[in-house]
Amino acid sequence: MGHLDDRTAVVTGGSTGIGLATAVRLADEGAHVFVTGRRETELEAAVKTIGTDRATGVAGDIAQAANLDRLYDAVRARGKGLDVLVANAAVAEFMTLEQTTQDHFDQTFAVNVRGTLFTVQKALPLLNDGASVILTGSTSADRGMAAFGAYAASKAAVRSFARTWSTELKDRGIRVNVVSPGMIETPGGTAVNGGEEAMPAVRAAAASFVVAGRMGEPEEVAAAMAFLASPEAGYVVGANVYVDGGANQV
Repeated sequence: MGHLDDRTAVVTGGSTGIGLATAVRLADEGAHVFVTGRRETELEAAVKTIGTDRATGVAGDIAQAANLDRLYDAVRARGKGLDVLVANAAVAEFMTLEQTTQDHFDQTFAVNVRGTLFTVQKALPLLNDGASVILTGSTSADRGMAAFGAYAASKAAVRSFARTWSTELKDRGIRVNVVSPGMIETPGGTAVNGGEEAMPAVRAAAASFVVAGRMGEPEEVAAAMAFLASPEAGYVVGANVYVDGGANQV
């Protein structure tokens, strides 16, 4: 018996990396998981990885309202409401203040902030009382790293959303929390860091300042997501759970 038997979950940005690992873990706990992604080939592969009897793929971009409507139409058709929502989809591109363009800013906030807000807002009619909403944040929201300006600000907004929404949804027993990953080895992170050839240097850098002495794995973030999704986290509300190997903690 899993913690989420017969529950319904949504994981946005669930085709690869942290989102995929989270979807697999929630399915392992017994949930039927609706997974979104912008690239249909990757989404189809993700559904096969999770299990075609345990997952439903809905292609789309969370920055597009019609795509969110199509996602929630699919959830509604299952007829069991929604118990777990992991708003994980995000984009990451890095520019200094001097380099920042309107397109960079608009794209970052369209997905990471506006997309997250409407992912949750449009789910409200489906969310069952006592549901768990989990937002993917980032340790960069707490740090002043060069070229992370727009991205870090977008993740700071996500952290703020969790506080406000926790208050607004408390009468329905809906818990809203954030999971903030640190340096996690994912396909997206590899691409942003310059590809596979750059990863030995990235891993060495992580070893030098991460207390755990290494980069994290997507499954380690998924474990935190699964805890917050479960009834065992019933007294955890409005929290920001860091999965960063201690990098931002000591």
